[in-house]
Amino acid sequence: MLSMVFLPKRSLILGLQRYTFIDKLKIKFKKFFNYFFSAFKIKIAKQKTANSIVIYSADMHIFIPNYKPINMKALWNNHVIAESNDTVVVENNHYFPKSSVKAEFLKDSNTHSTCPWKGLASYYTIEVDGKQNPDAAWYYPEPKEAAANIKDHVAFWKGVKITE
Repeated sequence: MLSMVFLPKRSLILGLQRYTFIDKLKIKFKKFFNYFFSAFKIKIAKQKTANSIVIYSADMHIFIPNYKPINMKALWNNHVIAESNDTVVVENNHYFPKSSVKAEFLKDSNTHSTCPWKGLASYYTIEVDGKQNPDAAWYYPEPKEAAANIKDHVAFWKGVKITE
């Protein structure tokens, strides 16, 4: 469980420290961020340091000590298709930075779909060892403003296993 403290200059510190006036308010890290950032639609920028992360927005800073990024992998047909410790999670999908995806496994597809808040999605067919998984990866070449954080990112489905 994490404790929160609001400090002067609208700073917020999260950590395992205990603060008396807020000790009763314990919120799980993931639920807090999902609620906080979706409810207030705060655009953020992250700065990672050796063992911590600072998230900046227009009027607040969030400091998370002892931050350990999780290295995520996308696996299909016993091959690693993508690997990164900097994925973006949107609607329970891990979007991998395009630079972390092995391009030799991706073939352009003519398939497109539209999301009302993310925009027009384009797809890739995954091809590994002669086997194809049609339209198993997607990306937003020009996402809408609400989804700007997934520009140049690729997500997977259709049997592609996402693991730590």
